[in-house]
Amino acid sequence: MSLDIVILAAGQGTRMRSALPKVLHPVAGNSMLGHVIHSARQLQPQGIHVVIGHGAELVRERLAADDLNFVLQDKQLGTGHAVAQAIPAVTADTVLVLYGDVPLIEVETLQRLLAKVSDQQLGLLTVDLDDPTGYGRIVRDGQGQVTAIVEHKDASDAQKAIKEGNTGILAMPAARLSDWMGRLSNNNAQGEYYLTDVIAMAVADGLVVATEQPHDAMEVQGANDRRQLSELERHYQLREGRRLMALGVTLRDPARFDVRGEVTVGRDVLIDVNVILEGKVVIEDDVQIGPNCVIKNSTLRKGAVVKANSHLEGAVLGEGSDAGPFARLRPGSVLEAKAHVGNFVELKNAHLGEGAKVGHLTYLGDAEVGARTNIGAGTITCNYDGANKFKTVLGEDVFIGSNNSLVAPVEIKDGATTAAGSTINQTIEEKQLGVARARQRNIDGWKRPEKIKKS
Repeated sequence: MSLDIVILAAGQGTRMRSALPKVLHPVAGNSMLGHVIHSARQLQPQGIHVVIGHGAELVRERLAADDLNFVLQDKQLGTGHAVAQAIPAVTADTVLVLYGDVPLIEVETLQRLLAKVSDQQLGLLTVDLDDPTGYGRIVRDGQGQVTAIVEHKDASDAQKAIKEGNTGILAMPAARLSDWMGRLSNNNAQGEYYLTDVIAMAVADGLVVATEQPHDAMEVQGANDRRQLSELERHYQLREGRRLMALGVTLRDPARFDVRGEVTVGRDVLIDVNVILEGKVVIEDDVQIGPNCVIKNSTLRKGAVVKANSHLEGAVLGEGSDAGPFARLRPGSVLEAKAHVGNFVELKNAHLGEGAKVGHLTYLGDAEVGARTNIGAGTITCNYDGANKFKTVLGEDVFIGSNNSLVAPVEIKDGATTAAGSTINQTIEEKQLGVARARQRNIDGWKRPEKIKKS
C-alpha cells in the first residue's frame, strides 16, 4: 500500500499572541510541525504534503527539505478546503491526514490506524474524553457503526453529551477522497468546508468507518495557547523520562528533567535534577550527571562524571573522566580517559590526554595537552591575536604553575615545568624549567596611599 501524508499547518494561532506561526512554536526544542514531520517520515510515505498559510514563507524557510512538498492555502476556509489544496499532488493509494499542532502523535498509533484502510473502509482516530468540549462528536448507529461527525458548534444537546471526540486524524483511500472533496459544502455554523463531512459521505457510499484510539489521550492534544503548549512540553518530557528509566537510567526527579533532541543511554546512568539534554547526546554505562547541567551534542563515555552546574557543548568525555562543578566545555573539547576538569574551567577546541588535570580557574583554547599534564589555577592560553588563532601544545607530564599566560603559538615539551606567574611565549624543552616574570624588588620606606578626607 503506497501512502501520501497531508499535514495541515496553515493556521494563525491567534490565541498564542505571537508573531510566530502556531506550528513553529517549540515542544522539547523542536517545532510542533517538526515533530509531526518526524513521525510522518517514519511511516516511509512516498510523499509528505504540508499545507501552509499564515507565515507560509517562514514555515517553508525553517523546515524546507527535499522530501517535503509545501502547498499554499491562500484563504483559510476550513480543514476540508486545506486538504483539497494538496489533492492534485497525491498519487498514492492511501492518504493520511495529520495536524501540524498535534506534535505528540505516536508512530505506532498511526500504523494501527493505517491498517484499517482498504477500498471499502477508512480509518478514523477518535478519543474518549471526560470533557470533549470543542471536539467534534462521533455519532454512531444502534449497531455501534460510525455514521457521522458533528462539530461542537453544530451539535445538539444530546450530541454534546457524547464523550467520544474526533481527533481529526484519518486515513482514507485516495480515489474516494478526491471525489468527496468535490462534494464538500460550507453550509454550517462556521461557513467552512469541514473535512469531517467526508465521514457521512463515506457512510452514504457504503464504506465502513473503522475507528482506532491512541493509548494516551495526550497523543492527540493540540496547542492553541501557551498553557496548552506547556502541557504538551511537560507530557513529552515525562514520556521521555519513562523511556530512559526503562533503559536503565535513574532520574532523581522525572518532573525536573528535559530532553530536547535525541538521547542514547547505557545502563546504570544517574541524572540529577534540572538537567537539560539537547541535540544528539550519547551517554554510556555508569555515567553520573549532577544537578543543573546543560549537555548539548556531546558524548559521555563509560563512567564519566559531570558535576553540578556544568555546561557541555560539542564535547567528548572519555572513560572515567570528570568535569565540574561549574565547568564549561565548548565545541571541540575532548577529555581522554581519567582526565579531570575542575570548577570554573573553560575549554574550547582543547584536547586533554589521559589523566591530564586542569583543576580550576583556567581557560584553554586551541590546545593540545599531553597525558598526566597538570595545569595550575589561573592559567590561560592566549590563542587569539585579534585576527587569527594559534595553537598551544603541551607534552606529557608537564607541570604548569599557577597564573600562567601561554602565548600561542608555543610548545612546552615532555616533563617541563613553568614557574608560577610566568608569561610563556617561547619553546620549553624537555624537563626544563621555564621562568618568565619580573624580578621581585622590596622597597624600604614606601608609603601606602591614604584616602583623601573631604572638607
